[in-house]
This record gives sequence, C-alpha cells and structure tokens, in this order.
Amino acid sequence: MRYGLIAGNGRFPALALEAARKAGLEVVAIGIKEEASPEIEALAFQCYWISLGALGKLIEICHKERITQLMMCGQVKHAKIFSSIVPDWRLAKLLLSIETKNTEGLIGAIARVLNDEGVELVDSTLLLKDLLATEGTLTRRRLTAEETRDIEYGRRIASTLAGIDVGQSVAISDRACVAVEAMEGTDAMLRRAALLVDGKPLRLVKASRLRKHMLFDVPVAGPQTIDIMIETGTTALAIDATRTLLIDRDEILARADAAGIAIASYLPED
Repeated sequence: MRYGLIAGNGRFPALALEAARKAGLEVVAIGIKEEASPEIEALAFQCYWISLGALGKLIEICHKERITQLMMCGQVKHAKIFSSIVPDWRLAKLLLSIETKNTEGLIGAIARVLNDEGVELVDSTLLLKDLLATEGTLTRRRLTAEETRDIEYGRRIASTLAGIDVGQSVAISDRACVAVEAMEGTDAMLRRAALLVDGKPLRLVKASRLRKHMLFDVPVAGPQTIDIMIETGTTALAIDATRTLLIDRDEILARADAAGIAIASYLPED
C-alpha cells in the first residue's frame, strides 16, 4: 500500500518519512510550500509541492499516485489558513459551505471531500507511535506542590478549551489563567503571558482535543518548547499521555533537566 503524507512545518513530517523508509513503506510526500522543509524531498518515495488552498491539486496528486490513505503531519499555522490562504475553486466552494472556520470545521470539511474522492485521512501518528508520551513524570525533577496545584487547575481549563476547539495550551501562574492559546500558537502565547506576570513563574499545560481520532491537530512538544519555556520563566509542562508527540524526546528531556524544568504526562480524561 502506498501512503500519502501532507507535510507541514517542524520535524514531524521528516521523522514520519524516516520511519516509513525504515519500515519499507512507500510514502508520497505532498509538501506545503509555505510551511514544509526541503529535507522531505530526500526522505520521501516521491515528493510534490503545493500551496495552501490547492485542494484540487492535492486530489489530482492522490489520484495520479494511487493514494487511498493520506496522513497529515506537521503544523500549518491556523493564522495563515485564516488570513493568507488563496483558495482554488474546490476549496473556495468548500469554504462557502461550512459554518465555522476553526480547525475542526476546516479540516473536517476537507476530509469529507477527500473521502468522496476515494482518499481516507488516517491517523497522523500512524508511523510514530513510539514517540507518543507515556504516563508519569518524564524528567528528573518532579512537580512541586505549588506547580501541581497550578497544573491541576490548568488541565481543567485547557481541557475545556480543547473541547470547543479554541486552542491546545494555557499559561498558568498562582492558580490563575494568565493566557490562552488561540491562532497565535504556543510560543507567542507564552511570551504574551510572561509580560503579564512580572517575573512570577509560569506553568504550561497542553491538552489534546476531546475526540477519538488523531487525524490532525495532535499536540507536539519538541526542544523548541523547552527553549521558549526557559525564555519565559515557565517551570513546568503538563501534557496528555498517549496523545502528545515528543519530537526528539532525548533532547527535550536533556534540556529540561539542565534547566530544572519538570514535565508531567497525564492520561487524558474522557
């Protein structure tokens, strides 16, 4: 079976393609010009490039390469989708038909169009199950009592927001929600939060969507996550076990341990 892979930004697409090559799988990469790294060309069985909004071209490639299963790997910033996209006629028609342009609305509608064309969206972590976070404390340092109280509060807030498809992350300090992630992304949210707390420590909580599938919008943490935490005085990170990808896990934990950051992974609540 030949898979297709829509490549966004970050290391996620490259790692998935490397895993596919090791497993002897033929994966055709379809890189988003505005987001994906050129490194995917050397890793894929075949590689195409399309612009955001080129839904018709995506379908054409799938038919040409006999792709019936397609995974979405890597981030495409929601702000770009919302404000910078130049849709072709297929996507323009679809956008007129949907009520909400959040992630669930946009990608869900695209998934239905693809399905009508004989292309099924499949689990985006299909090739990288070994990178999903396990339950428990992942770093040498455990959460302090104060951090635990902030994290418990933050998980309730983040879970509620994820359930209505607003954002995946919140910044907490002293059991108060300082900032909520929306279209700007986690890094920008943490920097904004740091300006508001005047040197008080922050805690970062990332939550997965309350849905059964993992077709898109899977939470990801990588070395850059730790770098931005150090920059903003964020001392602890909470993630959902089995539903969060840890990109370059060893490096993440090494940087976190060196900085005295605690990372805790919790089984998501249904």
